[in-house]
Amino acid sequence: MEIRRIGIIMNGVTGRMGTNQHLIRSITAIRAQGGVKINPNLTLMPDPILTGRNANKLEALAQAHGPAVNDGKPYKFTTDIQGAFDGKHGDYEVFFDASGTLQRAGFLKQACDSSMIKAVYCEKPTATESKEAVRIAKMVEDAGKKNGVVQDKLWLSSFRKIAMLKELGFFGDILSVKGDFGYWVFPGMDLDQPAQRPSWNYREEDGGGMMIDMFCHWDYVIRNLFGPIKSVVAYGRTDIPERRHEDGTPFKATADDSAYAMFVLEDGTMCQFNSSWCTRVRRDDLLTVQVDGTKGSAVAGLRDVYTQSAANTPKPVWNPDVKQPIDFMDGWEKVPDNIDYDNAFKIQWEEFLRHVALDEPFRYSLMEGAKGVQLAELGMQSWKDRAWKDVTPL
Repeated sequence: MEIRRIGIIMNGVTGRMGTNQHLIRSITAIRAQGGVKINPNLTLMPDPILTGRNANKLEALAQAHGPAVNDGKPYKFTTDIQGAFDGKHGDYEVFFDASGTLQRAGFLKQACDSSMIKAVYCEKPTATESKEAVRIAKMVEDAGKKNGVVQDKLWLSSFRKIAMLKELGFFGDILSVKGDFGYWVFPGMDLDQPAQRPSWNYREEDGGGMMIDMFCHWDYVIRNLFGPIKSVVAYGRTDIPERRHEDGTPFKATADDSAYAMFVLEDGTMCQFNSSWCTRVRRDDLLTVQVDGTKGSAVAGLRDVYTQSAANTPKPVWNPDVKQPIDFMDGWEKVPDNIDYDNAFKIQWEEFLRHVALDEPFRYSLMEGAKGVQLAELGMQSWKDRAWKDVTPL
């Protein structure tokens, strides 16, 4: 059996998402399972080198996660990213970037200039402005590199179940979609309540903000599950004006930490999404999405989905003078897990590796990612102008 090595430069993986979702739960997990098995005669085996600015952090990651899946040896690492592009540290054909949004264009330019790199894959958002996101996508395409952007939520078990229900005709005609996302992110200003997300997320000048972060997600979720977006109206707000930096010093928050939007689809369906780092959770999960249709409704969390068909829908009577006799949580049925659902990031990584090695289709390109940046930009323009904005083709 052939084990085909795919060398990957993994840049910026010392951050929260890069470490947990991409290095540990994706690439290391793929190696632990014995690679991506294509058929009895072929397996794809990712072989990473970790790159970044902090040698100590890179070495700690390499030592912690390499030996168990790398014949007892730590992963390779280097702070010499240009040397990695030039082949000084080995042969690597894929470049993956999970660095800060504002640094992404520079790294992707280096990847385009490298004759060794054949494919580029990166976190979203690819930029903070749609014009720049489109420029980056065209730059990579013109350089002849295969490319992709992370759109992980499409592989969540809950959204896969929603897609299944839609395919089975459970909803009938879909009337509306309501999403509620977020939780309380401590500002770090109070005793024994440290901040749990990076401080740059709350500084607009560093690429932070709720709209640029989450509208990129809502774009691909809505488009792939429910249809193209025709127009958007949005409102944002900086609810917490002061937060604490990682070094303990206070800083002024300049980015929106809450955003409220309505997206009208081309077929007239209304999608509403509330997103906030300043809300306390009393719902099924950190993200819930309710889909209402003529024949039935569903409520999805990150993993589970509950449905209520038209036949099982109760008929309440409005009477605030008496205690509500109906337990509205009772009339819902849980969609079973008929298969084992793997990590969403890992699944997309496996599909991208198949795209690189076998030229299988992969539609989640950098240009697809640019559509998410466009939606975020239109949301911010809508907030500023207090007006609806149409989504035009890129």
